[in-house]
Amino acid sequence: MRIALDAMGSDRAPAVEVEGAVGALLERTDLHVVLVGDRGLIEAELARHPAAPRDRVSVVHTTEVIQMGESPAQAVRRKQDSSIVVGTRLHKDGEVDAFVSAGSTGAVMAASLIILRPLSGVDRPAIGADLPSTSGRFLLLDMGANVDVKPQHLLQFAHLGHIYAQDLMGIASPRVGLLNIGEEEEKGNEQTVEAFQLLKGDPNLDFVGNIEGRDIIRGKCDVLVCDGFVGNVLLKFYESMSGFMSGFLRSAIQEQGVQLDLELLFRTLDYTRWGGAPLLGVNGVTIICHGGSPPIAIQNALRAAASCVESGMVEHIARRLNRLAEATPAQ
Repeated sequence: MRIALDAMGSDRAPAVEVEGAVGALLERTDLHVVLVGDRGLIEAELARHPAAPRDRVSVVHTTEVIQMGESPAQAVRRKQDSSIVVGTRLHKDGEVDAFVSAGSTGAVMAASLIILRPLSGVDRPAIGADLPSTSGRFLLLDMGANVDVKPQHLLQFAHLGHIYAQDLMGIASPRVGLLNIGEEEEKGNEQTVEAFQLLKGDPNLDFVGNIEGRDIIRGKCDVLVCDGFVGNVLLKFYESMSGFMSGFLRSAIQEQGVQLDLELLFRTLDYTRWGGAPLLGVNGVTIICHGGSPPIAIQNALRAAASCVESGMVEHIARRLNRLAEATPAQ
């Protein structure tokens, strides 16, 4: 399996990407990582890892980097030799099976939409995040790809999440919830009220109704859909919890002299263990990582990309969407 990794994307590129890639390669002997970026900088970092299996590492040289502050679509069209564009094209041309980047989220999305193209039947690809709850984990989408959405987009997100939960989380019949301000079906704005009816009337989904903010962490659903504005706020709140709980509990322990093993709690809340978030609905496997990702997050993102490829997730989504289109042509 060959996975392209944008070596110039993170805040500390390419050191973080190279170390994460080496960790993934040592973990999986069936993996080949194609590092995309400045060859000189990448080779210098690789030299610092003598244990790296160099026979399973390739470097594709690029001369440009898309910066965080650039207009995503314009940058993708203008910087054809950037690590994001070249890595996505490698995937489009079949030279790699997936693409992973901790670079500009907007640019990775734009490149995926322009180069890989959305799957038939997908109006708005969505970013999904695998988050912890009291009953295990759940998938949140969208977490930032689409700030403004229509009710039918939320229905599409539900189907994308349904397939991801089946293929990558091992849930045979995922429970789908709609993030809202109340449990009653008439609660919310026009968008969520109409979306509720669409989700409720879809026989292909196990829709469990509205999910309030206080119930998110209680494990009431396996897939939680919302617009990207709300989803991004919620995701970043989750990301902040590990540091908050760590400081709060350590202070309490020091003051009261209590001995607790906090490793499990911190490991559960640590966003780096999620690795990266898949962009669901495009014709390929694109994994988007946090710009501040440490090496372990890159390593886990490569693992997530490999799991998406092995499960045939993209093909599964395409087949399901085709069946839905055939069953409900009017919709």
